[in-house]
Amino acid sequence: MSTVSTPGPTATSGPSRPVRRWLVLAICCLSVGVTGINLTIVNVALPSISEDLHAPVSSLQWTVSTYSLVMACLLLLSGSMADRFGRRRIFQLGLTLFSLGSLLCGLAPGVGWLIAFVSVQAVGGSMLNPVAMSIIVGVFTDRQERARAIGVWGSVIGITVAVGPVLGGLLVSGVGWRSVFWINVPLGIAALLLTRRFLPESRAARARAFDPPGQALIIVLFASIIAATIEGPRRGWADPWIIVLLALAALALAGILVVEPRRSEPLIDLRFFRSPPFSGANVTSLVMSAGLGGFLFLNTLYLQDLRHFSPLRAGLMIIPLAVGQAVAATLSGRLVASRGDRLPLTLGGALLAVGGFLLVPLTAHTGIVHLLAAYTLFGLGAGMVSPPVNHTAVTGLPPDQVGVAGALAASARQFGISVGVAVTGSIVAGAGTGTGFIDSSHAAWAVLGGCGLAALVLGIVSTSGWARATAARNGQRLAAAPLPASQGHPAPGRSADPSEAGKE
Repeated sequence: MSTVSTPGPTATSGPSRPVRRWLVLAICCLSVGVTGINLTIVNVALPSISEDLHAPVSSLQWTVSTYSLVMACLLLLSGSMADRFGRRRIFQLGLTLFSLGSLLCGLAPGVGWLIAFVSVQAVGGSMLNPVAMSIIVGVFTDRQERARAIGVWGSVIGITVAVGPVLGGLLVSGVGWRSVFWINVPLGIAALLLTRRFLPESRAARARAFDPPGQALIIVLFASIIAATIEGPRRGWADPWIIVLLALAALALAGILVVEPRRSEPLIDLRFFRSPPFSGANVTSLVMSAGLGGFLFLNTLYLQDLRHFSPLRAGLMIIPLAVGQAVAATLSGRLVASRGDRLPLTLGGALLAVGGFLLVPLTAHTGIVHLLAAYTLFGLGAGMVSPPVNHTAVTGLPPDQVGVAGALAASARQFGISVGVAVTGSIVAGAGTGTGFIDSSHAAWAVLGGCGLAALVLGIVSTSGWARATAARNGQRLAAAPLPASQGHPAPGRSADPSEAGKE
């Protein structure tokens, strides 16, 4: 079920020359780059979508939240399917669904259809990022080459996220909002053709069993929380439907706590959460992504609806945030290697908090310099937090559990984006585009600053001596615990060492 199969990614066919390996990396980067662009390009188009399809704020929330929500629900399942049925096969299916969903999104006659087609797009997207990582790990057998390859892969995601707003502004201004979806189609088709021609097929030596009850409970839990948060302000928190949604979320959470420990191979191994670094990293990932998702959503409405910036100018305004994120991520990786996780986590949380709170007093006439400074600080904070979160999440865990832990952290990030959009959008829903929006947005921006403070506190707690000692003890218990037959033992004649993948 891991996104990075550790141990046991066994290649059934593979490239034999270094040139081919880097070509495989380029194909993986192209594929996940498309999903990276999609995360930010759609935000720029939201005001145009609202005007053309007569969509209220709640529908815009669903348009953005649906993508990350579906991704969060299916990342673990997609990784498991790839391990079982073949990574190239699932990767191709993901590209096909993502391209088809993008085409349909551009043809959507109404906002309801658009949200439905975004779901199709997201199902495909959930099969790309985790599977691409597994392919890279299986193909790059040398540790140094693998580290460089993963670094390039991560950089491409950051670059495409930065490119999204500018490209979206150009497309919306020149062609229309539908083009922000259609741009994915030729890129997806090109990646699909290259995948069929050059990517090796591989699968895990022994795939983990599927966990239908766990998957169903996760979907109910995540969807109920997001639906209640988006619809609560519009319907009223005492509305029967909202009460039902909150009750479903509570029942789903209780079900996870009762059912998953009894599964031989659970979708979510609750023992991981006994590790303070793992739990802290997942919550940090959630609040950081919530802040970023809420920022992109609010900022688009503020710049285009209130300040009446063109889509292109609004996209250009985001560049300081994207550049700050890319620069800080690079610096943070070096700090993690030299100083550990605490400094980048706490510094990142502080920068997120300052950037968020600087936006609280926004008015319709706030100076551009003030905006750009806040955007830059917020981007620096997000970039600083990301690398140590992944490292902290796996602190003290046995090597054969690292992939699953990484997948859970990725799910937390995607769910966090949905939460951020849902919460901030709900605060400003129904406020209009004038004074009402400004007044209600103060609380929404304060929520983003609060996300930074939460990341700061979590960074201190999750990297403390107590946390590290507890994680070490938990890791020893996990390593000593008996594993099911299909977990932890390679198939006869197949290597359990990732570095041996592709050598047979």
